[in-house]
Amino acid sequence: MTKNTKTVIILLVLAVFIAVIPLVALRGAAFGGSDDAGSVMVEEISGEYEPWFTPVLENALGGELPGEIESLIFCVQTGIGVGVIAFFMGRFVERKKWMKQLGKDSDMDGESADDRNR
Repeated sequence: MTKNTKTVIILLVLAVFIAVIPLVALRGAAFGGSDDAGSVMVEEISGEYEPWFTPVLENALGGELPGEIESLIFCVQTGIGVGVIAFFMGRFVERKKWMKQLGKDSDMDGESADDRNR
């Protein structure tokens, strides 16, 4: 087993532990969202809570979005973000490979990249 394979396996096991331990250690706990917790806390402190505005989609539809649709929109947003990050990470990796290849090609020509820039 290569060093990279061992590292990947260890990181995957660690990720599973990070996800499972809170669920096992805190059985029956409510893992609610921060939006709801914030409004409840403000209501406890000041007694009244009135939102400043309503979400744009709620105004357009005339009511609250179903939970499944909110999850879908969130997943699409996450997918787009991951795609952008993966694209740029791939570009950086390829750039590194190209630079190494350019360095090897210039060494074969008998001059280095520094010599060409002078």
